[in-house]
Amino acid sequence: MSLIAGSYERFIWGFKLTSPKNDQNYDLTPLFSFPSHLSPIKCTAVAGSAAASGGADDTIKIYDLSTCSEIGSLHHSATITSLSFFTPTSFSFPRNLMAAAEDGTVSIYDADPFVHLKTVKVHRKGVNSICIHPSGRLALTVGRDECMAMVNLVRGRRSFYCRLGKEASLVNFSDSGEKFFIVMGDKISLHESEDAKVVLEIDNKKKVLCATPGMQGILFTGGEDKSIKAWDITSGKIAYSIEDAHSTRVKGIVVLHKNNDGDAEDHQHIVASASSDGVIRVWDVRMTGKDKPNPLAEANTKSRLTCLAGSSIKSVKRAQVEYIGQQLDAGEES
Repeated sequence: MSLIAGSYERFIWGFKLTSPKNDQNYDLTPLFSFPSHLSPIKCTAVAGSAAASGGADDTIKIYDLSTCSEIGSLHHSATITSLSFFTPTSFSFPRNLMAAAEDGTVSIYDADPFVHLKTVKVHRKGVNSICIHPSGRLALTVGRDECMAMVNLVRGRRSFYCRLGKEASLVNFSDSGEKFFIVMGDKISLHESEDAKVVLEIDNKKKVLCATPGMQGILFTGGEDKSIKAWDITSGKIAYSIEDAHSTRVKGIVVLHKNNDGDAEDHQHIVASASSDGVIRVWDVRMTGKDKPNPLAEANTKSRLTCLAGSSIKSVKRAQVEYIGQQLDAGEES
């Protein structure tokens, strides 16, 4: 798995997580680190060998993980607050990139090549979070105007808008897309995607700063309590947790199995987390029964991390092979 993290110090950090072979341990190997933005990095996203970061400098930076290099920039008129790639099930490289911004807009980009397609005004105030349904036909957003919106990606326009009564910081779909969850401070609400009906409410007691769905009805969260919790979204109870996973608040969580790889079952218990203390750690959640589980691997960036995203090793390699094949085919045609 490849991990990228952004920081307040404008740096982007890239790491490769190598799987154990011959009884060796997991290892986080540095790929790159450099000041990619002029202001703090607000968000990151990864899909296959493509990665992106958004910053307070109104810019999206694009990276190629197969070559560990920055390959371009996309400019906007406001701070980029959230990024999301859409990758069809049969693809290893993303088809589209969506960017939410502080001016209440959502911009849609083609990902091959990265060109701007359309910008849609979605909220009256800044957008806090955006997520794309697995079908690629719609996206959900939540904003500082205390509202949630739905964007029809087929027609490129806002199709639904409702008041939540309180500002939400995060929104995301479950792996299947049948449900979605909204984070408001220390509260998490789970909804049916078909009619937005509330099916479950969770009280985390402390503010949730990051959340991502796992397999078999599990939702991973991290935040002010410095812990990583796995919630059973059927019962609303904690299935397991890693207490004091970091010395400060948890700012990002990545679940390895979410990538469409043949070895997903072998790594479905591997979770990576990043904290504002600058440390990235990799965990095997099956070890939560221990009093104090030790991370499988860790790296200290010595910076204030703000976000974390990841992609599996195999998807990066496969995307690189597919790209080379496309170039060879193009050469033969010419």
